[in-house]
Amino acid sequence: MANVCPIPTDSYKVGFIGAGKMAESIARGVVKSGILPASRIRTAHSGSARRTAFESIGVTVFDNNTQVVEDSDVIIFSVKPQVVKNVVSQLKPILSEKKLLVSVAAGVKLKDVQEWAGQGRFIRVMPNTPSAVGEAATVITLGEKATTEDGELISQLFGAIGKVWKADEKLFDAVTGLRHVPSLMFLKQHLLSHNLMPKSAPVTSCLLSPLGDLTIEALADGGVAAGLPRDLALGLASQTVLGAASMVSCMGKHPGQLKDDVASPGGTTIAGIHELEKSGFRGILMNAVVAAAKRSKELSQN
Repeated sequence: MANVCPIPTDSYKVGFIGAGKMAESIARGVVKSGILPASRIRTAHSGSARRTAFESIGVTVFDNNTQVVEDSDVIIFSVKPQVVKNVVSQLKPILSEKKLLVSVAAGVKLKDVQEWAGQGRFIRVMPNTPSAVGEAATVITLGEKATTEDGELISQLFGAIGKVWKADEKLFDAVTGLRHVPSLMFLKQHLLSHNLMPKSAPVTSCLLSPLGDLTIEALADGGVAAGLPRDLALGLASQTVLGAASMVSCMGKHPGQLKDDVASPGGTTIAGIHELEKSGFRGILMNAVVAAAKRSKELSQN
């Protein structure tokens, strides 16, 4: 540990291995927060659409991942879980302990990425897409050779785009389950689709309603049932709902589109959505709104 070179906090450069939606959300949020200028962020991609997305922020886009690693101090692996092993293994020869490595791949354990990289200066981070609007709910845990200073640097970096919690890695599956149910996006989506809420109404009107309260409480209870401490579950639940609300309000996209953006094939989000559908979640919300509206009308006639 004593031989680990500190990351220069005033000049470090961040490199994203993987230029998908999550990496873009983090990059946009970090640049918007002012904690890191776009000139100190790198990634690589061959597709014109993804290159344009990052270049529009001011991020340097290389042709290959080797260039990203060589020109960065902090390397964030933001690729699909099923390809992490191959990507990390290919870069292993240049992943020295002078580099701080970060994984945001869902379901991939630290012991595995450390083995593939051939070094243990790794931090596992679980952010979510509200990074782009500064309302992410992020959980981190340190690898075997990551220093306290490394942890503080990553907490500061991700703290600029939302709230950060530190937790034992054994809780990460439960964290994933809680944060990957886009319940508030569903709520406004179905209120809109059945003309039960004007399009101009802010999604925070859902958040501040009893439905929003119940959503947060239910998510927190689910987190506790999955093994999370109550305070962590409640913090993550409220921040997750707030993040979803902010995404709908700030991004100018339909809630259904935001949901589709994060529902990867065979992933955790679509698995949660499937359970919501099987439980009749849409109908329950609609019935609750209609019942409340009906009762309000009855009271106004008295």
